[in-house]
Amino acid sequence: MEEVLKGKSFLMKDAFRMAWPAVLESFFVSLAGMIDTMMVSSLGTAAVSSVGLTTQPKFIALTLFLAINVAISALVARRYGQKDKKNANEIFVTSMIFVVVACIIVSFASVAFADPIIEFCGSNPETHAGAVTYFIVIQAGMIFNVLSLAINAAQRGSGNTKIAMTTNVTSSIVNICFNYLLIEGHFGFPRLGLFGAALATVLGTVVAFIMSLISILKKGSFISLGYIIKERIRPSFAAFKTTLSLSNNFFIENLVMRVGFLVTSILAAGLGTDAFAAHQVGMNILSLSFSFGDGMQVAAVALIGQSLGRKEKKLAKTYGSICQMMGLAMGVVIMIIMIFFGKDVFSLFFKETHVIDMGILISYFIAAITIFQISQIVYAGCLRGAGDARYTLFGSLVSVAIIRSVVTWALVGGIFDLGLTGIWIGVFSDQFARFLFFTIRYHKGQWVDISI
Repeated sequence: MEEVLKGKSFLMKDAFRMAWPAVLESFFVSLAGMIDTMMVSSLGTAAVSSVGLTTQPKFIALTLFLAINVAISALVARRYGQKDKKNANEIFVTSMIFVVVACIIVSFASVAFADPIIEFCGSNPETHAGAVTYFIVIQAGMIFNVLSLAINAAQRGSGNTKIAMTTNVTSSIVNICFNYLLIEGHFGFPRLGLFGAALATVLGTVVAFIMSLISILKKGSFISLGYIIKERIRPSFAAFKTTLSLSNNFFIENLVMRVGFLVTSILAAGLGTDAFAAHQVGMNILSLSFSFGDGMQVAAVALIGQSLGRKEKKLAKTYGSICQMMGLAMGVVIMIIMIFFGKDVFSLFFKETHVIDMGILISYFIAAITIFQISQIVYAGCLRGAGDARYTLFGSLVSVAIIRSVVTWALVGGIFDLGLTGIWIGVFSDQFARFLFFTIRYHKGQWVDISI
């Protein structure tokens, strides 16, 4: 019995070692987003709403690259467990070439069609010009963000989660510093408003890319530019096919999710500038909850991928349970904070009493949602790490595209007129449905038998 406890204690420490950099990375990225919104809020609720309008089209543009990153991380983790350094680097090289070409196309299209995209997302005369400006700058510089994310995904797969944390935390600090300098103009810098906020974000991603690039120049790294050059590793169709095969389900899943989120955003924008500003801050706070689940998901993908690469199925299940337990503990803490301090959190962003009152309502929904959100993210990470991407696609398709969209539409003007309450009931219905889908699939245990 004592040996079992010691063994589990060791696995918990191993999971914590893998998870804490990823959790901190995701947390600081989300926190920087909140601080970004807080600094923009000095320009008024219209500015907050303008930035909020760009969120979903920005993530839709990133959908393909996030899907590729999941595949890179899972495949490198599996090859790391198999000690197949050559194939891992071949997958990395192939993916990077594809990412660069695809990013150039997506970035150009986003900038060229920025005006109709933002109009479709529900802008009004108060918010349209600012949102278009912000979106153009962000999308023009997205190549740095995309390349940094791809390198970090490969590093995570090989167990190096610290580099992603370091790059993203540094990027967030750079972003915040330039926000201060450029939004309202300090220390002689010009007052650029929303343009300055967007430029600060891009400058942060430039720094992150440089740091990520340096990480693969180090000798001894599993993913290594020196090794690629020495061994003359070239892109291959086989590596491209494997990566695309694993990522296509997640791409569809993520795209469907983002379309569902866009529907919610458009309906929320229709409630008015102040209501949408409160909603946007609520989504930023919810992203903090997501960050903890996402960090545990990163650890789960790597640990499960490596365990299954070594044919240790029981160990993979144990790591999955440990990651889930850690995520649940984080969710409870966030829930307590939002119940008792929700008003104080929203008061950091707004001075208007009626907007803060909207925030208090949203806080209670976030408290209820966060437990289910973190749990479903971790379970989905376990399934993705094993290669069970088709089921996560199914779960997300049903919960986001159907349940969330239909519930939100019905409660916000379709049948009833519940305003923000209807919006957030829709968000809750989605997270709870995904929690049920992924929990049931995980506990059936068939995911450990999938080969990738």
